Amino acid sequence: MDQNNQNQNQNNSKDFILGTVIGILLGAATALFVAPKSGKELRENLNENSGVWKEKAGEWKEQAVSTTSDLSKNVTEKSQELSSKVKDKVQGNSEEKEAEQAAQEVAEAIEEAARELEQEQERG
Repeated sequence: MDQNNQNQNQNNSKDFILGTVIGILLGAATALFVAPKSGKELRENLNENSGVWKEKAGEWKEQAVSTTSDLSKNVTEKSQELSSKVKDKVQGNSEEKEAEQAAQEVAEAIEEAARELEQEQERG
């Protein structure tokens, strides 16, 4: 269940980053179209700025991929640590149970030997 929460948080992070990028691009495009310029000036500005925006979009994409990759690695590491802890606890409980069982068997053997010794003393 904890891993499901982590996966959901990771998906939420991706969605947030994607939404931010889309919002910035739409805001910039809206600002260009609303600005009081002639059609020719607007087209020139769009052509000049399109390369810049492509570069920025590529940088944002790389940053988003890097962040997502880092989050994924962290989630994987944490889940492996948790898995290891659970295995250790289960194994530890198993060893405790085996130790308890061995102690019980020893106690039963001692009681049986004591009964046999008492029976022999009563006979003899």
